[in-house]
Amino acid sequence: MSELTRRQAMTAATAIASGLAASSGHAAAAEKADELPTFRYPMEEQKGKVSEGGSAKEATVKQLPISTGLAGVSMRLKPGGMRELHWHANAAEWAFVLKGRVRTTVIGPDSLAETNDFDPGDVWYFPRGHGHAVQNLSHEEAHFILVFDNGAFSEHGTFSITDWVGLTPGPVLAKVLGLPQAAFAKFPTDELYIVQGRIPPENPEPNHQKLVRTAPQTHRFPLMAQQPHARFAGGEERRVSAKEFPISKTITGVILDLKPGAVREPHWHPHANEWLYLVSGKIRMGLFGSHGRYRSEDFNTGDAGYIPQGFGHYIENVGDTPARILVTFDKGEYEEISLSAWLAANPVALVADNFKISDALAGKMPDHRVFVAPGDGAAK
Repeated sequence: MSELTRRQAMTAATAIASGLAASSGHAAAAEKADELPTFRYPMEEQKGKVSEGGSAKEATVKQLPISTGLAGVSMRLKPGGMRELHWHANAAEWAFVLKGRVRTTVIGPDSLAETNDFDPGDVWYFPRGHGHAVQNLSHEEAHFILVFDNGAFSEHGTFSITDWVGLTPGPVLAKVLGLPQAAFAKFPTDELYIVQGRIPPENPEPNHQKLVRTAPQTHRFPLMAQQPHARFAGGEERRVSAKEFPISKTITGVILDLKPGAVREPHWHPHANEWLYLVSGKIRMGLFGSHGRYRSEDFNTGDAGYIPQGFGHYIENVGDTPARILVTFDKGEYEEISLSAWLAANPVALVADNFKISDALAGKMPDHRVFVAPGDGAAK
């Protein structure tokens, strides 16, 4: 067991890349299951980072080592709370609003800017390097999930304006911003992160900079206001990719609703990593990593998870209530291959010989993609 213990201590990236050798046969499968690292992180159980205007809890490669391609944050803003002006040098930002109303401001190259208000169910996307801020418009707490197309974004890529200005020499700021040098002694000297401010007026105030031009592509998409992309006996799916939301070139988002007992069938994504957040309910996920490596984990509300590109997996609602899962991918286009569709794309005799079963049994398998199977097992 010493060798197994050593392998468990490896980071996810090393474990996956190493192509760990595995002998065939079900007898060794249980032992090899531990070779797959955990892909679940109880994000909402953590304390996170608390500031005067709100809090943030993150699941990056630091907290969840397997999560090399994507990272996520659960952020809450108090009434009047504001995630200060900042930008991410190494990641684009995608968000889904769960509760409350928020306002964002964003500026990109050539002073192209936009101000938008967001309600629950809305999505925003800020390309890498675009400066932005988020304010709570309401008199209740606002809660939203942020997703970044870089698993290490938090450690290396967040640039906050209070931090930057606080470190810049006063004479330089005085020349650029037209204030007396002494005025900058009143500015913060450290990053504030989430500031407690005033609740903004219902109608956005005009930008102070008169030369700012409106961005040609909107940063807002009302995801939950759209009809589901697909409905099934076991649930439904809403999807937003670059096709529906052109500015979102590096992240696709999905809201998957599963009824009790329903299963999002085994499938894989050929070209993208997957980061997910369980909005409500209880689910079980199984992860297949090739060479007999397999792991299943149970997720509770508020847990985050990660599936590496190309790894087979399923999602099952194992609770007594509907489950809602926020699923994101680090590509602007959505691609997946489902088990049922793959089998149906082959002759019955080939499938029968592959599994060493009768043609009659193989012929009873679905002749279409199931996608979501209902809890009673009668796939439609």
